[in-house]
Amino acid sequence: MSGKKKPLVVITRKLPDPVETRMRELFDARLNIDDHKMSREELAAAMREADVLVPTIRDVIDAELIEQAGANLKLIANFGNGVDNVDVAAAAKRGIAVTNTPNVLTEDTADMAMGLILSVPRRLVQGANIFSTSGEWPGWSPTWMLGRRIWGKRLGIVGMGRIGTAVARRAKAFGLAIHYHNRKRVHAAVEEELEATYWDSLDQMLARMDIISVNCPSTPATFHLLSARRIELMQPNAYLVNTSRGEIVDENALIHQIEQGKLAGAGLDVFEQHPAVDPRLLKLAAEGKVVMLPHMGSATMEGRIDMGDKVIVNIRAFWDGHRAPDRVLPPKV
Repeated sequence: MSGKKKPLVVITRKLPDPVETRMRELFDARLNIDDHKMSREELAAAMREADVLVPTIRDVIDAELIEQAGANLKLIANFGNGVDNVDVAAAAKRGIAVTNTPNVLTEDTADMAMGLILSVPRRLVQGANIFSTSGEWPGWSPTWMLGRRIWGKRLGIVGMGRIGTAVARRAKAFGLAIHYHNRKRVHAAVEEELEATYWDSLDQMLARMDIISVNCPSTPATFHLLSARRIELMQPNAYLVNTSRGEIVDENALIHQIEQGKLAGAGLDVFEQHPAVDPRLLKLAAEGKVVMLPHMGSATMEGRIDMGDKVIVNIRAFWDGHRAPDRVLPPKV
């Protein structure tokens, strides 16, 4: 890039300091110092000026905004594992490339999923709140704060990709029996390593598991994959954990089942109306039936820096005339 003009790169949110420092070294980088969420008007203005836009998953870059983009905008380098916030097809029509940051958050997200698998049945958050709220502990007794044992339970994983497989490895170490449903069966060597049982029927798997972990991507095909009908198939003593995307689960149906005592509880890092949270979930959390986290699955310093590094590599490759390694193509019709 030494002989070329540096591209004007507009970053919509504050990124970790090491990433921003490198951005400023390599590009004409415009940072969001105060980390405010850019309004639609600010996004439109940025897209009229920038050569490269670096949005995050909270920035909706739809066809209307893309239509207003300036002629200089040639790349949308999304700071996120997916691109469901970007209209990739509309960008392609304008000759704008789109990239993302895949495969860097697998272990962090799997850690969080395993944390929720432990937290909900064992009532860890509810127990910790005894000290953080009242500060008073009545002392140990045989029947106080009883949860459910993890070891020996059946874990059903919905989506056995990189993250689902990483969750399975952790869960197996905790003594859970691994079951999974996927679009296609994983390699026999992986099944053997995990002693995993494949279920062709999601319905049948849901009806027989003690814990369900949702780890599939968000696509039109997975919207409400766990529908009201399917959630009703789950056992009354079962738990649901979702660290993928909120819209994969019919949240209203999930809440209803827990309220009616037809489902033991849930651990949620994502929500259907993100960032809004249904007040009924807050009530269930106060009762110890739900553990909620504010989308922390990938929230590690290492993970965010890795994401930033991928953004930088994509911008540099693209601006130097090469194919960006993480380019996302529009879906085929």
